[in-house]
Amino acid sequence: MMQPHDDDPAAVAPTTPGKIIAVHLNYRSRAAERGRTPSQPSYFLKPSSSLAGTNGVVERPAGAELLGFEGEVALIIGSTARRVDVEDAWSHVSGVTAANDLGLYDLRAADAGSNLRSKGGDGFTPLGPTVIPAAGLDPSALRLRTWLNGELVQEDATSELLFPFARLVADLSQLLTLEPGDVILTGTPAGASVAVPGDRLEVEVDAPGAPGAPSSGRLVTTVTQGDIPFSDAGARPRVDDAQRADAWGSRAKAGLDPRFELTPELVERITSVSTATLSAVLRKRGYDQVSIDGLRSNRPQARLVGRARTLRYVAAREDLFASAGGGFNAQKKAIESLAPGDVLVIEARGEAHAGTVGDILALRAQVRGAVGIVTDGAVRDTVAVAALDIPTYSAGAHPAVLGRRHVPWDIDQTITCGGCAVQPGDVIVGDADGLLVIPPFLVEEAVTAAITQEREEVFIAEMVAAGNPIESLYPMDLAWRERYREWRGDE
Repeated sequence: MMQPHDDDPAAVAPTTPGKIIAVHLNYRSRAAERGRTPSQPSYFLKPSSSLAGTNGVVERPAGAELLGFEGEVALIIGSTARRVDVEDAWSHVSGVTAANDLGLYDLRAADAGSNLRSKGGDGFTPLGPTVIPAAGLDPSALRLRTWLNGELVQEDATSELLFPFARLVADLSQLLTLEPGDVILTGTPAGASVAVPGDRLEVEVDAPGAPGAPSSGRLVTTVTQGDIPFSDAGARPRVDDAQRADAWGSRAKAGLDPRFELTPELVERITSVSTATLSAVLRKRGYDQVSIDGLRSNRPQARLVGRARTLRYVAAREDLFASAGGGFNAQKKAIESLAPGDVLVIEARGEAHAGTVGDILALRAQVRGAVGIVTDGAVRDTVAVAALDIPTYSAGAHPAVLGRRHVPWDIDQTITCGGCAVQPGDVIVGDADGLLVIPPFLVEEAVTAAITQEREEVFIAEMVAAGNPIESLYPMDLAWRERYREWRGDE
């Protein structure tokens, strides 16, 4: 089922482990996503019959809707562990590999927390394909990634665990004898969601900073549709909107809130965190191409939060400008259609040798309630534009009118500004560090995680200012995390 890493044949796990133990919640990003942070680890068991290898299939049973996937790091126990200390616990691990903790949310109501039926189905625990030997491996320096149909949907590091691997082994060994071949699934980061028949799931664990950058390889699982319905012998699948939101990760992802609203309360929460922090939490969720690059604000002290309205210019050509550049053109239509809370985002192809907006139209945008202007071209009348209340981000200043290089072409289409795709309705966030584009369904999750991260960084900064070295503090190890909980006043 699994292959050893080239230099350690002993790292292979038995075909049928005695126990498969899974941790409920163990990544900070997932805790932020779920809105709760446990003070102690908790666990559930999966049957060994749920085990599957790579390049396998998993069936979504007939009548079920919500097959959840969760990429995880799996620990393979190499030697018997009973009442071991945290300091000695890692020595009882022979290796790590990739796992996918699959489960049916449809059966959770019948499980009452045990997860036996919802998580214990045949094929619901794929592992492999290769075991990375634990000897010489830094357990806090692993990377976990999950792909859905080729798109990266989960990425996190084991330095971000709430409960490090050694603590899990030590904790479990206080009451259970961990035996060679036992498997511990160590939790999933943010981004876990739902797979449907035909989807291809891939999970990989690697150590990019270690010599040779060892990897588990890609654990591949394809979802198929079952055709045998559940019998009346037990509870049948049952879902509601709360289960759908839980499974998909949010109501928006589940299609339950298609009309996302950027409320004043949400704007205030977004404004409370920096774009630097938001960028970090978005990257952990697989979104690394969401910054509008190369632009500067004329009011760097001002924060920008609003909904994108888009305007696209094409390169100037005499006949095109004659037909589309004059009169009530796309530029003026865009300005006159702005509503309170909108940000006008302009695609000018990075061409900064002509203005894309000037003082009169910028003033009109402000009067209509717009909260910002973003262009990857130039701005005219820069002193007057800078005197307005709304911030403007641009690639520079230029005195020429737009007809020198641009033709206003269309509005409210997907555009590219500063190298970043922007769709109407995306949330634009800007400060002195730059601009981010956040898909609406990610906003609540990202800002919640960012607020949590910045609260932790306040504590870390206080500790550094008090003379503590950053080793083990940034990021926090278990001891520092306990001190952080005390500082925060957790019970």
